Amino acid sequence: MNEIKIELVEVNPREFFGDQNTNVELLRTYFPKLKIVARGNTIKAFGEEVILDEFEKRIEMLVAHFTKFNKLDQDTLERILTADSSKAIEAMDDKESFIVHGVGGRTIKAKTINQQRLVQLSKKNDMLFAVGPAGTGKTYTSVALAVQALKEKQVKRIILTRPAVEAGENLGFLPGDMKEKLDPYMQPLYDALRDMIPAERLASYLEKGTIQIAPLAFMRGRTLDHAFVILDEAQNTTHAQMKMFLTRMGTHAKFIITGDPGQIDLPRRTISGLKEALLVLKETDGIGMIYLDDKDVIRHRLVRKVIEAYRNIEHQN
Repeated sequence: MNEIKIELVEVNPREFFGDQNTNVELLRTYFPKLKIVARGNTIKAFGEEVILDEFEKRIEMLVAHFTKFNKLDQDTLERILTADSSKAIEAMDDKESFIVHGVGGRTIKAKTINQQRLVQLSKKNDMLFAVGPAGTGKTYTSVALAVQALKEKQVKRIILTRPAVEAGENLGFLPGDMKEKLDPYMQPLYDALRDMIPAERLASYLEKGTIQIAPLAFMRGRTLDHAFVILDEAQNTTHAQMKMFLTRMGTHAKFIITGDPGQIDLPRRTISGLKEALLVLKETDGIGMIYLDDKDVIRHRLVRKVIEAYRNIEHQN
């Protein structure tokens, strides 16, 4: 059996290994064919040479991250262990990742390589499609970019919209006025804004119309200029809805369209406007497209496993 021994020279082993060796336990789950022993400032691993080489490379990447940022949480550890290459990790620059300061001075930033690419593509393109499964931060990152643009006076207003797919319920039978009926569909957008804008200011923005949250149907007939506009859950638009939305773009406007083609709630045989637009517009100059995947999931680590499990079932069918 082959063996490698790695000495942690400029790293505090207690912090690197995590409380009660939680980081070491996570390493073992990602390298189940290796026997991994962590003692003092040394990591030993036993197993096949090819796997040991990969293990050593990942440890070097983890050490590099810890040395640079003086911390290593489990989410970061997982992202590094699942990254495609060391170049991808090196590309993550803390200064470039920053987007905006949120409530209480909280730092809102891109947390993965693809989220950082989303930020960069948004700067280069006035229209951007951000596609990926749940939990990849596509909506949250987009809202942060919109808030940044408003704070820096690049735009005069933010418009957030979603198609109000009824998922088996008729809105007319729900209690309350139109706003009360529609708010549950818009809740994720409110949640993101509350992280980034103090409550009183957010209420003022909503009252004055500086920030507007409305169902997609309310966009018809409008020209959206000097605005940062986000269409969320775009996989649930029809051909007509998507074409209507995209042609609302006015002068000095920025559009981001987010969605997950794997979670379409439209009636059978109805073509998703998002899927169609990705094909029709893929060669169009000035329109960017970014595809996030399960490596970008920043919710509970189990979410990534859930996505992977369902993908395996779908591939079998």
